[in-house]
Amino acid sequence: MGRVVQKYGGSSVADADSIKRVARRVVATREEGHEVVVVISAMGDTTDDLLDLATEVSPSPPPRELDMLLTAGERMSAALLAMAIHDLGSQARSFTGSQAGVITTGTHGNARITNITPGRITEALASGHIVIVAGFQGVSQDSKDITTIGRGGSDTTAVALAGALDADYCEIYTDVDGVFTADPRILPAARRIPEISYEEMLELAAAGSKILHLRCVEYARRENVAVHVRSSFSAKEGTWVKDLKELTVEQAIISGVAHDRDEAKVTVIGVPDRVGAAARIFEAIAVAEINIDMIVQNVSTVGTARTDISFTLPTGDGEKAIAALKVIADEVGFADTAYDDQIGKVSVVGVGMRSHPGVTAKFFGALAEADINIGMISTSEIRISIVVDQSDVERAVRAAHTAFGLDAEGEAVVYAGTGR
Repeated sequence: MGRVVQKYGGSSVADADSIKRVARRVVATREEGHEVVVVISAMGDTTDDLLDLATEVSPSPPPRELDMLLTAGERMSAALLAMAIHDLGSQARSFTGSQAGVITTGTHGNARITNITPGRITEALASGHIVIVAGFQGVSQDSKDITTIGRGGSDTTAVALAGALDADYCEIYTDVDGVFTADPRILPAARRIPEISYEEMLELAAAGSKILHLRCVEYARRENVAVHVRSSFSAKEGTWVKDLKELTVEQAIISGVAHDRDEAKVTVIGVPDRVGAAARIFEAIAVAEINIDMIVQNVSTVGTARTDISFTLPTGDGEKAIAALKVIADEVGFADTAYDDQIGKVSVVGVGMRSHPGVTAKFFGALAEADINIGMISTSEIRISIVVDQSDVERAVRAAHTAFGLDAEGEAVVYAGTGR
């Protein structure tokens, strides 16, 4: 008998009929002889609706109380799925994140899983139950408060449980048939990738691909958990994310093209070209708990010994970054700051580029032919990322996708989801 962890996203359990469909799939897996643990998200747009309600009640909800509210959505889904499974003649038991033993840090809204103590889960499995765990949540080891793991946290919960339970694999069910060479919502010609390495999936997730949460992939790689990304609306084989030791002859140079519209650019203007100035700027950003992505520093202007430093960050952190920089403006001595949230990031990712020269030239050549201007550039061993105007993002994705021969003959299917 194997042990499988399955995770179902909000679009997979959007209404009563969807929950019943998921219940049938879960029971079928159990009848195949597997022990089944299900991690479930809130129904449809429930989390967004609860967040909207919270901001109507309070412009700045206390983080602790916001976590108490937002975790209700997953608890509702878990209980409803357990009911549907019982009606199919199988035994099921639902747990909150804390009841399932998901231990986290105390940071409300963006906690990290520090440990899993799955005693109650293993007891329930031993008694023949299907176990359902509310995703996206845990309990702080220090304060014992309920915490949330950030957006996409149900993916991370599922992979963490798979590792702690020594599961054979973890299935992430979503509204598309796996990981594609680009977002099929904007590029129907995108192709499904049969299998992809942890390394490539990490880069795609970091570059804006929404199919898997970055922390989920990090956890999977660390615990060596094989992840099967597939649709809950079809029986098609999806994409396996796992440890691929070496390239196959058929493997493409570029695995995929990712994009992210949730990026903004901050430019610190007229920074004195002296030791420690840049360090002080990024210390202030770090203290504000802001993650930055690309960084570009211009050559100092002759005669003024001043330079400009630009960096990108999540759009939601833009105002906080500008406020943090204003506090140190006199200390550092820079002239001004500029903010631009009308940008987007486009990235090409593939382990094949390590041994194939000319990838950068082909990428930039395709953008030039499409008359797309590049604002910033960042690279890693298997990724090239650029910043372009937000209005050019989709055209840049299409140009790169075609240039690297990733277009498929048919069209990818997106089964559900509102994109909220």
